[in-house]
Amino acid sequence: MNVPLEELPRSDKVEGAPHPSETSTIFGQQEASNQFLTAFNAGRLHHAWMVTGERGIGKATLTWQIAKFLLATPDPIDGEGLFGTPEPVSTLSIDAQHPITRRIRAGSEPGVMSVRRAYDEKRKKFKQMITVDEIRNLKSFFTLSATDGGRRIVIVDCAEAMSQSAANALLKILEEPPQNAYLFLISHQHARLLPTIRSRCRELRLKKLSPFNIAKSLEAAEVDVSGIDPNALAVLAGGSVGAAVKLMNLNGLEVFKKILDVFETLPRLDNEKALALSETFSRSNGPNTFDFFVSLLELTLNRLAIIGTKADGQAGPTIFNEATVFQRLCPNRHAAIQWAELTQELSARLRQGHAVNLDPGALILDTFFQIEACAATTAQ
Repeated sequence: MNVPLEELPRSDKVEGAPHPSETSTIFGQQEASNQFLTAFNAGRLHHAWMVTGERGIGKATLTWQIAKFLLATPDPIDGEGLFGTPEPVSTLSIDAQHPITRRIRAGSEPGVMSVRRAYDEKRKKFKQMITVDEIRNLKSFFTLSATDGGRRIVIVDCAEAMSQSAANALLKILEEPPQNAYLFLISHQHARLLPTIRSRCRELRLKKLSPFNIAKSLEAAEVDVSGIDPNALAVLAGGSVGAAVKLMNLNGLEVFKKILDVFETLPRLDNEKALALSETFSRSNGPNTFDFFVSLLELTLNRLAIIGTKADGQAGPTIFNEATVFQRLCPNRHAAIQWAELTQELSARLRQGHAVNLDPGALILDTFFQIEACAATTAQ
């Protein structure tokens, strides 16, 4: 039985943004769209596609757009007849009021099946992997839905979340694909997939989004960006709409500014600022908030190592007072190596400490002491 999408938590949805199946417009990925349309218009559609690129740049949105397109658009070869070959299709867009679009939005379209990490209602969290049973269910989907002769679409999001058994089961399907069926594997790290799976898929590689396209994507998703510096948000999000939404949900720009304020006091750490920041996260609830802080701290340290050793303009856009602070703390290649090694060490220490339930505030404060010690040897 099909369950409306909005009734179940979904591992392929970013909190604060619509599900990719509900998004009608995608920005900044025209090259990948054209690549698919070229294959479609030539009548050379591959049965398996691997949609790759970093998180949050529109892979799932493009894949759902393709699914709607395939279910709503006749094969160009079938259009040949009295009036000759039809004009090539120039867009993947399908009207929001099209029956296919409405059924997908309601979770009742029989021609598409989404495979994602299941939600464990007892534990109130998502399972870590896509199981082999979920892949085996595809056999029933192809069998039960083949009676009307229409296209059948399977979307796996994300493919590297499959267990070993699930990956092997999917490989069997790829080796003997059902007729008129198309599989789309969304992958953030496609190198982790089995080589035999990768070799049987045609790749659609998506690019990072520009600040302009991030802003347009957020606007189209009706995400409220009032009071937010769009340029700073885009730079910190690294070309990812998903990362931008997460930054907004968790007040990421403000947290990043506070981390930067602490770094500005180095090599003599302002203990009060460091303590205030550590206390903020010792009061925060849930592991996701702490993990978010760790990811922002890692980002700060990585940007320090990159921006600090580059001449003005060569390290890409900077925000706030990054350039001044980072170039003083990381003036040369040797310093950059020290900061990179420290980043790796601190990341492991923070996550291991949190995993064994050490106090988050104490972990963060100790981390800033380690950063202070490094800055004492690198700062100019």
